[in-house]
Amino acid sequence: MKIDLKSMSRKELEKLRTDVEKALTSLKNKDRRAAQKAAEKAASQFGFTLDELTGTAKAAPAKKDGRKTPKPSKPRYANPTDPKQTWTGKGRQPNWFKEETEKGTTPEAMEIK
Repeated sequence: MKIDLKSMSRKELEKLRTDVEKALTSLKNKDRRAAQKAAEKAASQFGFTLDELTGTAKAAPAKKDGRKTPKPSKPRYANPTDPKQTWTGKGRQPNWFKEETEKGTTPEAMEIK
């Protein structure tokens, strides 16, 4: 089967190229599966698995590293004018805390007991 490439349009040539690439990929995958089966069969004749011989055991699904998520810190300070507003004492100071300290309220006075 001879194809006259000179008489084909650009679009036809690009389609032909994608078809050839797909066919080559498919054939490569088919050959790889056949080679793997043959290698597994040869290894099993000697009492081994292919993974034992190659040292490439299939990896288990990724697991967490065992660390637990940290528990949220308990609030340490409360806004004297609105006790629902709290702060753990970690991170950036909330505006209400800054305003109270500027007024002269000590942090100890705002501590939750």
